[in-house]
Amino acid sequence: MKVLDHIKQSNGKTQFTFEILPPLKGQHIDSLFEGITPLMEFKPPFIDVTYHREEYVYKEHQNGLLEKQIIKKRPGTVGICAAIQHRFEVDAIPHMLCGGFTKEDTENFLIDLDFLGIDNVVALRGDAVKSETYFKPTEGGHLYASDLVAQITALNKGQYLDNEIENSAPTDFCIGVAGYPEKHMEAPNLDSDIHFLKKKIKAGADYIITQMFFDNSKFFAFVDKCRAAGIDVPIIPGLKPLATKKQLNLIPHRFHVDLPEDLIKAVVKCKDNDAVRQVGIDWCIAQSRELMAAKVPFLHYYSMGKSTAIKKIAEAVF
Repeated sequence: MKVLDHIKQSNGKTQFTFEILPPLKGQHIDSLFEGITPLMEFKPPFIDVTYHREEYVYKEHQNGLLEKQIIKKRPGTVGICAAIQHRFEVDAIPHMLCGGFTKEDTENFLIDLDFLGIDNVVALRGDAVKSETYFKPTEGGHLYASDLVAQITALNKGQYLDNEIENSAPTDFCIGVAGYPEKHMEAPNLDSDIHFLKKKIKAGADYIITQMFFDNSKFFAFVDKCRAAGIDVPIIPGLKPLATKKQLNLIPHRFHVDLPEDLIKAVVKCKDNDAVRQVGIDWCIAQSRELMAAKVPFLHYYSMGKSTAIKKIAEAVF
């Protein structure tokens, strides 16, 4: 079922959803199921499956020359989505990236998803590879998420890359895109970021899911700016509870979000990470309750495959 259909059937009630991280190559899929099973009692209508793009390593040969090799540490997104839908009878939503994919790769990926009965995708540009400062598209791939959205929209109309295909069957994907309440790190300001977000909506995106944030006022201001810009699709807040003191520095650096002063002070006072986890849970519960009172369609939690804290939050909120 499509995300928009889940919203229609909810009768205005906020629903619980979460995002998981695929297992590393070599791990059994049961390691993934162990992080999902404890959260199924809250009846998520869908589970997002994030995607991590390839990494480059350089192998030195005996002659001193270096060979560039591509490593994918978390492969199998299509198979993971199929396994989740089969095991839990819930919609699985794969993330799709511009980085690491040609347009042909993207089309084939979408065809596989369509054959498996997967109705939703989240279209993202993705980050630069670790060895590069700025994002560079794969040769023959897309530079912007709006271009990726446009390709998915075209396929929904039966328009394939090979325009000589006759009697082509259209797909019917519901398309999600990312939004940044505190702006994307490469955007000069929030207004500019919303301008490009609107391009993704015009290209065919059906809903927005946000980057994590810890100050609800920034989410509400972001929604107001989107509506003022003419963006009227559902906007889903993304949440993540703090778990360690190290994250006070790591999260702002990695995700370019601000942490509220009250949250920082509470974490600094903690004697150990067990205490930090409780602070993170309590803060996220308060965020969740305020957002639910504002009647957001979903509360979407970034679990990273760890369900304990998310389960405690869901028990308090849902």
